[in-house]
Amino acid sequence: MNYEGEKNTMKTITIKQPWATLIMQGDKRFEFRNWQTAYRGELLINAGKSIDKYLPKELPLGKILGKVRLVDCIKMSPEFKEELLKENRDIYTKSSFKENYGWQVDNVQIFDEPIEAKGHLSLWEYNI
Repeated sequence: MNYEGEKNTMKTITIKQPWATLIMQGDKRFEFRNWQTAYRGELLINAGKSIDKYLPKELPLGKILGKVRLVDCIKMSPEFKEELLKENRDIYTKSSFKENYGWQVDNVQIFDEPIEAKGHLSLWEYNI
């Protein structure tokens, strides 16, 4: 139940393009970060305003594209990296694997209309 003036928020993460779109297409199941999170649950995917220089494309920028469910945060290891390369070499070879953790997502839900939103560092709250 919402009380007048109370806001609902959702955890959100800002991701450079084309990685945000690849997650929303279901082609990329892991987002890589230098830090781990104990959070599990629904997570909005915000396409940042920059595009990774290695993969320029016409993609939405500065918009929340949809939501996923964050299901795990896995410490990177040589074995895990090898597993990812076997899963999708085209996507995961572009990653530097300098990050320490792979955030596993599933249950992708693309919004019909992306929502304009300024990105932020770390996990942040979006008022819905």
